[in-house]
Amino acid sequence: MKENICYVVGAGENYGIDFKPASGDYVIAADAGLRYLEKQGIRTDLVIGDFDTLKCIPEHPNTMVLSPEKDDTDTLAAVREGIKAGYSSFHIYCGTGGRIDHTMANLQVLAYLSANNMRGFLFDNGTVITAITNDRLCFEKIPFGYVSVFSGSTKAKGVTLCGLKYELNNAVLTNTFPIGVSNEFIDRESSISVSDGTLFIVFPREAKERIIQ
Repeated sequence: MKENICYVVGAGENYGIDFKPASGDYVIAADAGLRYLEKQGIRTDLVIGDFDTLKCIPEHPNTMVLSPEKDDTDTLAAVREGIKAGYSSFHIYCGTGGRIDHTMANLQVLAYLSANNMRGFLFDNGTVITAITNDRLCFEKIPFGYVSVFSGSTKAKGVTLCGLKYELNNAVLTNTFPIGVSNEFIDRESSISVSDGTLFIVFPREAKERIIQ
């Protein structure tokens, strides 16, 4: 059974909004992400933000206005609302590009979700980024393409990569050495797992549909 998805669209660079929400999915615009959704003709269930980018409070019937002086970013606030609505799978669009600090903040949103037994996918320019914590990510056969693995923890222990060009078995990755960059799919079923810690995983957009649930 397909899991319902909460889509969050931010105000970063638009590298392609290619989703069509199904019945039961939830769509949240974070600040000026509303303009991207309106341009695509995609329904928006909730608009949230301090609207410093949009420069006005939208007339959407379900709008949540946040203070500009807050701890959560607009994206994290949107994700929290999605969690309150019962969602555990998040697809985040327009959350990279532009200010690097916003991109880094959204990577931390992925880590927050994975640490709380949920899953987020951040859609970038031709790639997707996700995070796993004490977990495994498996792919069907993918003929080619780069996949990179980075430690999101001081140490990520028990890292095992199977079915990729460069394999690891029960290794330790740290957040100060990028040894996991530019691995490759080689037309074999593959898996990436970590027993203690968090990993960021970057892979081609088309590989997203080849993840084995």
